[in-house]
Amino acid sequence: MRLLLFLAFLVVPVLEIWLLIQVGQAIGGWTTVALLIADSLLGAWLVRREGRRAWRALQAALQSGRMPDRELADGGLILVGGALLLTPGFLTDVLGFACVVPFTRPLMRRLAGWFFARKVKSMAAASPYARLVYQDDDLGRQSQPGDRTGRPGKVVHGEVIDEDR
Repeated sequence: MRLLLFLAFLVVPVLEIWLLIQVGQAIGGWTTVALLIADSLLGAWLVRREGRRAWRALQAALQSGRMPDRELADGGLILVGGALLLTPGFLTDVLGFACVVPFTRPLMRRLAGWFFARKVKSMAAASPYARLVYQDDDLGRQSQPGDRTGRPGKVVHGEVIDEDR
């Protein structure tokens, strides 16, 4: 996570400035500024349109009574994409458009799901409560809640008495 923050706050701005200089030298300074403004306007329009679609899809999912997991993920991606599109630069704009555009959003949703699932698993393994969830049996094997391969529970022999008879 520290490496990701390092990349986000140090390397990305340096790459953005370098790319802006390269594009400015190739097509001219004013043309580069005009391209960035057009990029921002297109991004703002797209974020507004896709944000409305995501909001309507979220409301429809809630009214139908199902869990709106996909809709919430789409809303989060549109929010992140909008923030990236507001940041001046071409690299962040490409990533922002990938989060906002409807046909690339499922790929970004799967990528974000994979990333967050990995983070949750690593945080759960480091938790002091992990021993309560994953207990060792007598042979040193890991057993999970509901797992039938671990140590059997205590068996209590008895008789069921139905008092209603």
